Amino acid sequence: MPLQPPYRTILKPYGQALVRYAAEHPEVICLGADLTRQTETDLFRDDARLASRFFNGGMAEQNLMGVAAGLAREGRTVFVNTFGVFATRRPFEQVAMQIAYANLNVKLIGLMPGLSSPGGPSHQAIDDVAVMRALPNFTVVDVADATEVTQAVAAVAERPGPVYFRLKRGEIPVIFEDGHVLDLDRAKVIDPDPARETMTVDSVIFASGMLVASALRAATALREAGLVIDVVNVTTIKPLDATTVRRLSAEARSVVTAENHTIVGGLGSAVAEVLAEAGFSPPLRRVGIQDRFGQAASARFLFAEYGLTAQHIVDAVWELAGRDGERPAVAEIETAPGSYSPV
Repeated sequence: MPLQPPYRTILKPYGQALVRYAAEHPEVICLGADLTRQTETDLFRDDARLASRFFNGGMAEQNLMGVAAGLAREGRTVFVNTFGVFATRRPFEQVAMQIAYANLNVKLIGLMPGLSSPGGPSHQAIDDVAVMRALPNFTVVDVADATEVTQAVAAVAERPGPVYFRLKRGEIPVIFEDGHVLDLDRAKVIDPDPARETMTVDSVIFASGMLVASALRAATALREAGLVIDVVNVTTIKPLDATTVRRLSAEARSVVTAENHTIVGGLGSAVAEVLAEAGFSPPLRRVGIQDRFGQAASARFLFAEYGLTAQHIVDAVWELAGRDGERPAVAEIETAPGSYSPV
């Protein structure tokens, strides 16, 4: 079961997990693109056991993908680390032809996903999931918290073929307890409504990445207003766990998706495709970026401006439920230093 906000945070869980895994697996190579500290790979570079396996390719991402492909052909497990937009949009042809086409064991790590970057359109990976979903052989992963980040490094490394792994950097919230087990092949109901045993589910919320925490907050507000809500953590967007999507959607009156990404080609599109092919037609709303470019601002401002908050999820569910009266409001949560609360 998930914890309650505000959440404690862990600093650089990805970098720490990569160091631990690489120390036990000599085949792991770490590549960077002049963003070593910003991608937490300074921990790898500065570890005496691993320094000989770290290479900084500079701001030349297209070339870096060729280097990664060559190393993978020699039997190495290659982690390529940069911001999400520079791992997908800039070197797309090289990723497609040198990595995806050859089905190589290269792991692209895209940090600063979606609107988590304050750097404006050039640095905001709002379309990375759509781009990578389109490539044959690629697995696409979007984790929710530090617990999943820690487990995902090994899971991604040991998954055959290329993987795109998007995640927030720096201080990451701990949403799940230590007993939480990451499964890249399954979407999980992480917060089932106890009332679902005797009542029909009003809405199932499929969420990924940073919006999982927001979906949990939204579910709390909606349940207090009398609605029955399930929250599903979709860690792997491709291949999507279509069996779980079909089953839970068939049990609910409506479906809502929530993602830190454009609604074009991301989680919402993937869920809609599954439902359409299954012949299901539940009312559906996709909470995400509505076909717009980003802008330079704080993540808190951008999430509110672009409709990615817990309140926006509440509004989507409430509209689908057709309820009268004032819609429930998501309560503000005071956040102390070293803790995190989703918007």
